[in-house]
Amino acid sequence: MHNPVQLQEIIEKAISKIHYPQHPANLYEPIRYIMNLGGKRIRPVMVLMASELFNDDVNIALEVALAIETFHNFTLVHDDIMDNAPLRRGAQTVHEKWGSNTAILSGDVMMVESNKHLSKVKSNVLKPVLDTFNATAQGVCEGQQLDMEFEQRSDVSIDEYLEMIRLKTAVLLGGAMKLGAIVGGATEQNAELLYNFGENLGVAFQLQDDILDVYGNPEKFGKQVGGDIISNKKTFLHLKALKLAQSDEATLLVAENLSPETKVEKVTGLYNKYEIKQLATAEMEKHLTLANEALTSLAVEDQKKTNFRALVQQILEREH
Repeated sequence: MHNPVQLQEIIEKAISKIHYPQHPANLYEPIRYIMNLGGKRIRPVMVLMASELFNDDVNIALEVALAIETFHNFTLVHDDIMDNAPLRRGAQTVHEKWGSNTAILSGDVMMVESNKHLSKVKSNVLKPVLDTFNATAQGVCEGQQLDMEFEQRSDVSIDEYLEMIRLKTAVLLGGAMKLGAIVGGATEQNAELLYNFGENLGVAFQLQDDILDVYGNPEKFGKQVGGDIISNKKTFLHLKALKLAQSDEATLLVAENLSPETKVEKVTGLYNKYEIKQLATAEMEKHLTLANEALTSLAVEDQKKTNFRALVQQILEREH
């Protein structure tokens, strides 16, 4: 079996060999641009990892891995337009470089390209592959819509938030795992267990992100600590504090008349008072336990699960 770094290299090589049409140039150049901006390629690597559990030929799942990576980057192009984001992976976003109309159209074509990759799988698995991919893609779009709606609401519940991050983030990890399992020849039960593993891992990852935004080391986390607090983002921590805090304290969570530094300091103090970090960590660990239970139930040799356990450990050990 390959390790994740080797699988990432396989993905990078395959992406470099994709030939998009030359004309119209302004339609396809943005696709080449976003696909070659790099990133960790976590989702396509998960496809190949899952496939290799059941089939030694890593190439059998390569087209599906490319489909997942193309779809993921398509969502980034459109998300950046919705967020009016100027940068992606340290470079200009597609809509900043080519304009929003071209970015929308290039993103649309990326969805077509994803389906072209999927169409190359063996006919005996084509239907379950398409069914799984379509359910995954639809879930991601639903999650993005809910996330946007939450920005306009003041009554978002913690359960609603967990469902939103499940759809927006976690179903793509679960879908990647299940797709890899399907093309690798897994039983339906094993494919579903890998979906559950990936989905719970994704929820745990987002919850850890929420925690690190407040309590992380900015140099190691790679983002501005306290950014979610400053923007009044409805994270697990924010919603839990709203539920537990006194009414006069709760107003602090959405206050807009404080300097960013003061707001981060005061809200963090409120989180500490109500042990919000511990509560968020407990929720994260619940989903990691569910992920581990799915992995334990997976009917493959234990030694093949090493890379999957490493993924769980990476979340636990992300920099605080």
